[in-house]
Amino acid sequence: MQKVAIVTGGTSGIGLETVRALEKAGLRVFALSRHAVEGVEHIVCDVSDEASVRVAVSEVIRRASRIDILVSCAGCGISGAVEYTEPADAKRQIDVNLFGTDRVIRAVLPIMRMQKGGRIVCISSVAAVAPIPFQAWYSVSKAGLNALVMALRNELQPLGVSVCAVMPGDIKTGFTAARSKSSAGDEVYGGRITRSVGKMEQDEQNGMSAAFAGRAVARIALRRHVRPYYALGLSYKACCALIKLLPARTACWIIGKLYAS
Repeated sequence: MQKVAIVTGGTSGIGLETVRALEKAGLRVFALSRHAVEGVEHIVCDVSDEASVRVAVSEVIRRASRIDILVSCAGCGISGAVEYTEPADAKRQIDVNLFGTDRVIRAVLPIMRMQKGGRIVCISSVAAVAPIPFQAWYSVSKAGLNALVMALRNELQPLGVSVCAVMPGDIKTGFTAARSKSSAGDEVYGGRITRSVGKMEQDEQNGMSAAFAGRAVARIALRRHVRPYYALGLSYKACCALIKLLPARTACWIIGKLYAS
């Protein structure tokens, strides 16, 4: 029986490349997003809307009768100083990146339980373990996602459903241009907001390709067994390992030198 996957945020960036890689591996893949794109099987879905998520998942079942893999890739990014970030913007960031994933997971879990198996892959970020100054709420949303994954693994393991998080670093995608940036308070912070975000954007434009990341996500999604967390790329694997080993004060100093000076 042909396996079925759904990929949220599946019409751009890492999500689209994951869709293509899973299709190439022989799966039937549904790209869930707010906007369609040619060449993929698409279902309209807004992960910030509970009803939209449930309708989309029901449509997948109507068309394909099963869901073997969920790749939760839909997300957004904001930047700015915590002090000057509007609470509504911070809540929106958490709602899309963290609770959006939760909504889709809760919609697919009853199906995977009935099938007695499934795989859930959540797209997190290296920022989950190395929080980025002036992108604090994005980092918080991804750190929360990592915590959700670890807890879910133990909850779902007896049910045959496995969960993991994939943590990309800098990737050249449209995510950079789509980031909602605020320079409010930049003069108070000595221009560091603009410098920090500019440095991050430069790193992203020089980062790995979305195609590389999508292929890696697909390979992980198709593995027989998965670890809780995967960082993509040797340098980011080393970064995550170093953050764990270093004293927190030292790790914070290094991150500050890179993105807060």
